[in-house]
Amino acid sequence: MEKDKVLNYIKDVLENMPADWLRLTTHRLDIYNEQLAKTQFLEQFEALFEKRDAETAALCALPTAFDYIRLGHPLSSVLEWAIARLHQLKPENVISFSSRTMPVLAVLRKNLLDQKNTRIVYTGALPDFFDAEVLKHVYGYKFDLEHVGKLEDVTEFNGSTIFFSQEDEIGHADLPPAIDFYVSVHSQLGSIILVNGEQNNGYVSEIQHVRRRESIAMTPANCFAALQQLIGKSSSDKEERNAAANNAQVQDLIKEITGTSSDALLGSSGLSMQYAIMMGLVHDALEKHAGKAIKFVVPPNCYGGTNDQARRIAAILDNVEVVDLLVDRDHNMVQSIDTVLEKIASQDAVPYIIAEIPTNPRVEVPDLVKLREVLRKARKTASGEVAVDPVFILDQTFCPNVQFVSRDGILSTIRTISYVSGSKFPSGGKVTAGYCVANTKAEALLEKIEKHLRLCDNEATDLQVKILAEQLPSMNQRIEAAYRNTREFVNFIKETLPEAKINFVSEELAQEGFTPSVFSLDLPTKGNTHEEREAYKRSLNNKLINMMITEIPHESKYCVSYGQLKGSYWTIPATSTQGTTKEADKDYIARVSLSPDMDLELHKKVFSDFVEQI
Repeated sequence: MEKDKVLNYIKDVLENMPADWLRLTTHRLDIYNEQLAKTQFLEQFEALFEKRDAETAALCALPTAFDYIRLGHPLSSVLEWAIARLHQLKPENVISFSSRTMPVLAVLRKNLLDQKNTRIVYTGALPDFFDAEVLKHVYGYKFDLEHVGKLEDVTEFNGSTIFFSQEDEIGHADLPPAIDFYVSVHSQLGSIILVNGEQNNGYVSEIQHVRRRESIAMTPANCFAALQQLIGKSSSDKEERNAAANNAQVQDLIKEITGTSSDALLGSSGLSMQYAIMMGLVHDALEKHAGKAIKFVVPPNCYGGTNDQARRIAAILDNVEVVDLLVDRDHNMVQSIDTVLEKIASQDAVPYIIAEIPTNPRVEVPDLVKLREVLRKARKTASGEVAVDPVFILDQTFCPNVQFVSRDGILSTIRTISYVSGSKFPSGGKVTAGYCVANTKAEALLEKIEKHLRLCDNEATDLQVKILAEQLPSMNQRIEAAYRNTREFVNFIKETLPEAKINFVSEELAQEGFTPSVFSLDLPTKGNTHEEREAYKRSLNNKLINMMITEIPHESKYCVSYGQLKGSYWTIPATSTQGTTKEADKDYIARVSLSPDMDLELHKKVFSDFVEQI
């Protein structure tokens, strides 16, 4: 009876759901409470279920679910809720992944930190990409593998038992007490992990965190297909996707855009790509520089996902440490890199530098000639030996059109890897996929990076690649159009509110090709103490953002976004991208990003109204 109620309701939901659930990486950004993002959607969805209300208007009014599609989205939430209902579990105990291995790695990570035994039980054969030796040697994970004929053969175990099921049957799982985690794998759609037993509830947030930082949730399209399968209906997506042709087209487009010659690597998200880069470089260092410490040099106020991921890797590997790189406000990136590299060289350690250009949120570009010189400077260890040269890992999401890593690029003489979050300009906000390229000096590193991208099963899906193939051809034109809107709006703000401090690229940098469409805004403040001035500024920030969203609801959204096809996006970085950044390093300034298609005159009018009220 309960099963029929659930499946019939899901059937109605799929017929009536808002189109945005399938098409966008985020839904209803105007109804977004970050503190409630993990719970609010399902609480209201559950209330609709109790009333059997599956009308489109009711579903459309549901708030944002989780965060982009990394931590979750409406369809992943509905899929997890339905499976939980069918197995008498709490919805949070069912977690979907686009990857088929990351849920297993999430349990292994927590058990490594907790010094708890892990057993992975499976029937049939493990997939080719599951490399147990690399997981033990590079990631430091500890586990036993046990093949069984059938689930009933699983015996008791002192520790956690993960059952790895490859039955391609969505929603089916047997949960005997001997199984702590049931990982249901579908060859085309991803995987779903069921957390069994109250004693394992402490794993839920840890598994979700892995999904948010090192992987993504099952994609909207694949969740839709999974839900269709769950209700006994074949997927309505009959479109033939020529995966090989789309991939070839994307490869050619990325080579043209970046000026590189080797194939790019395509990940399910920017952070999935970054994770493969970091673990691939750790693997390379273990082989080429055995016994040496590995130092990831990361700006402490850069994008929160980068910061958090780097520190999470350092937390589980004794030979890896994160070193702060001060790049914003009164700090010069070039000078900071020089100081840090001298210290790392003296320690005879392996330096990997992760940096955003332009920086976030202050949109600064270092002197690139000086940057090149400081990166290629020969350095010595304390004993006078030649120090390991750095690998520069460049996040150029804000300027994917600049050819940093081309054969003649400014960084061609330094081992440089560049990556981009495809959820921004490459896809126009339609998918989260990311890509990675290397210059000639760093090409050899791509093999290790690709190995870890496959091991984590974090490669871009066929649909993600198809959308990149559709969107990449117009990317540079969209970047140029969005930059023109942004320059005009920035100039308007300067005229209308000259006391405001604006961080944006100079006209000279724009002439060199740095044409981002994001800027940060430090509004004028007042007060007798630093605390009073900071509180006033934060209040003013929120007033401006609320006015923009309220008065231009069809275009303005509260979100950390960039490169969207339409509208504008407003946020305060400390509340979002800098969510994991140390409090002292947070930058409570407004960040604004504009698109190529927006009503610029209306934005100017609302800003003028705002100025009149302060």
